[in-house]
Amino acid sequence: MVQNKYINLESVIKAAENLKDLIVDTPLQLNNRLSDKYSSKIFFKREDLQIVRSYKIRGAFNLISSLTDNEKNNGIVTASAGNHAQGVALSAARLKIPATIFMPKNTPAQKISKVKKFGENFVDIRLVGQNFDESNDQALKFSNKTNRVFIPPFDDDKIIAGQATVGLEILEQFKEPIDYLIVPIGGGGLIAGLISVFKIKSPETKIIGVEPENADAMNQSIKKNRVIKLNQLDTFVDGAAVKSVGQKTFNIVKSNIEKIIVVSTNHLSHEISELYQEEGIVAEPAGALSVAALESIKKDIEGKNVICIISGGNNDINRYKEIIDKSLKHRGLKHHYVIEAVSKLEKLEAYVEEKFKNSIQISIDKFDYKKKTINISIVYKDKRHIEKIENYLKKNN
Repeated sequence: MVQNKYINLESVIKAAENLKDLIVDTPLQLNNRLSDKYSSKIFFKREDLQIVRSYKIRGAFNLISSLTDNEKNNGIVTASAGNHAQGVALSAARLKIPATIFMPKNTPAQKISKVKKFGENFVDIRLVGQNFDESNDQALKFSNKTNRVFIPPFDDDKIIAGQATVGLEILEQFKEPIDYLIVPIGGGGLIAGLISVFKIKSPETKIIGVEPENADAMNQSIKKNRVIKLNQLDTFVDGAAVKSVGQKTFNIVKSNIEKIIVVSTNHLSHEISELYQEEGIVAEPAGALSVAALESIKKDIEGKNVICIISGGNNDINRYKEIIDKSLKHRGLKHHYVIEAVSKLEKLEAYVEEKFKNSIQISIDKFDYKKKTINISIVYKDKRHIEKIENYLKKNN
């Protein structure tokens, strides 16, 4: 049994009943490509196909619908980097509740647009702060000032119970033993909910959490056995970038998780690209975290049933240039060089055209007039070309 005082199976079942007319029972799909690659059976729980393209609607609606009439009339407040905001916006529109939503200034435009769409005329969006935590601070101040109910993104009983309904669905959809469940971690609401269900209904399942590098607040907290606040935060994985996880989620996760895997943003970007190229799945960075973790446990999962939570698909198309760039770096196919004079760059371009034709792409990043140098990027289609180009560069100084 899960040793925590926050949620129980009955509250999760009640949440599922509460959500039945709103959410989609998202599919559990076998992925043949990754199953072959890792000699196992890899399944995707496709929460990117939810009505707001993430699981967040589950917790948001479960909490908001439980408010009193007076609380609903007075309005609600929240903070979110995107997905929770969409869940709150749709819930507010369905229940006709005024909502003020604080979002970081760097939130992808696609997510802001979706919040406006789902919230209709019931939502007021305020872009404040450089990350979730700064937006959250302002939202809490506004909540206190206006006496509106604050809807937390993850650290709440009903939020956790709502996210836990993902686990009920999985266990209804998959009747074989589940060896591994791989879950992305932001503030911890989803993984806390899944732990609470699986430790009761499928205790043999090993649950693995995944966080991005430089945004691994849960991993660092567990190491220190207390909730800590990260000094620095990489917001590339905007859906999972928080400086501090929830106290309730931490208490549930810390003693009930197999391990936490931290993945690089370059590796993650490669998996996002692969999901799109191979399966046509548009996964946001947080949504692909579970897939990026597979490489780290490939020996453990051989011959096993593995479920990866694809937690969201709200990815702005304008981010794909950066994602592709990081993916190339992960594969070792993009390198940066400094050429000391224009004539030498022209010679390099001529050499590439003669020897490699269309197999290598050269892009000029910046010309430094003071030092008379040019920074260039070279993208290789074949790693075997790297040594030949670099030998040419050295030979010609």
